[in-house]
Amino acid sequence: MSATADTATAVPAEGGGYLSGLFRAEGRHLSRGGVLLLMAPFFVLLVAAFLWPLVNLLSISFLEPHPTLEHYERVVSNPVYARVLWRTFAIALTVTALCLALAFPVALLMARSRGPMAIFITACVVLPFWSSVLVRTAAWAVLLQRHGLINEGLQAVGVTSEPIQLLYTRGAVVVAMAHVLLPFMVLPIYGALRNIPQDLSRAAAILGAGPLKTFREVILPLALPGVISGTLLVFLTALGYFITPALLGSPQEMMIATLISQQIREMLDWPFAAALVGVLTLFVTAITLIFSRVMRFDRLMGGGA
Repeated sequence: MSATADTATAVPAEGGGYLSGLFRAEGRHLSRGGVLLLMAPFFVLLVAAFLWPLVNLLSISFLEPHPTLEHYERVVSNPVYARVLWRTFAIALTVTALCLALAFPVALLMARSRGPMAIFITACVVLPFWSSVLVRTAAWAVLLQRHGLINEGLQAVGVTSEPIQLLYTRGAVVVAMAHVLLPFMVLPIYGALRNIPQDLSRAAAILGAGPLKTFREVILPLALPGVISGTLLVFLTALGYFITPALLGSPQEMMIATLISQQIREMLDWPFAAALVGVLTLFVTAITLIFSRVMRFDRLMGGGA
């Protein structure tokens, strides 16, 4: 029996064995067995490091001290926790909007640049990944303190006569989170813009469309998958952010991740903390499913228009 190059088989191939049969290509693609084998380590890590601990944690919210839903009732019935949830949503939405406003011009410039300029802009976008979130947050704490660089600059130009409260405010949290999460908005938008043929803009100009109309009717619709992808990444990440709000925010501006940490470390109330995790997980899952229904996954990741 002979085997062709474009036909996959799971039987041992001559001189290759069983694994050779698994990885034989079907045209330009691996066989199904080969794909599953390559994905196996990822799924093992996903189950062991994420799904199994999450299931165990969520089970605490239902089963301790006895089978009950009282912890979830406490989350939705207590106005203090409801305000924390709403504040978390509002801050995440504000950070996402700020990142989008800052990221789109940068991504557009990256997509249209060539040579050293493109390398320089890309390096500026990727550079924050070279340092930890803790270091970047600490740097913002130094800048925003009462005698920090920003306050001294405002007094030097006469905007204020004395230091103003910048640290431990919602504004500090929003700005620092936007700085940390900005690359997650820039890169998906850049990927979508790179896939737009330059001929479309030239054709629109030939047909009489100005730069603004070309952007509104050609560039923006085709870049929408990258915009949605970056928005989803930034918003869902901001919902569960912990380090930046904990260091730069005040107790009055507490977010849900900080509340969960407080319930575990200070109150030792694991069931209620698990219920908070369950509510956040449910909210994140719902948003992800809504986005996945609106757009295909490959388009959502900026893979094309």
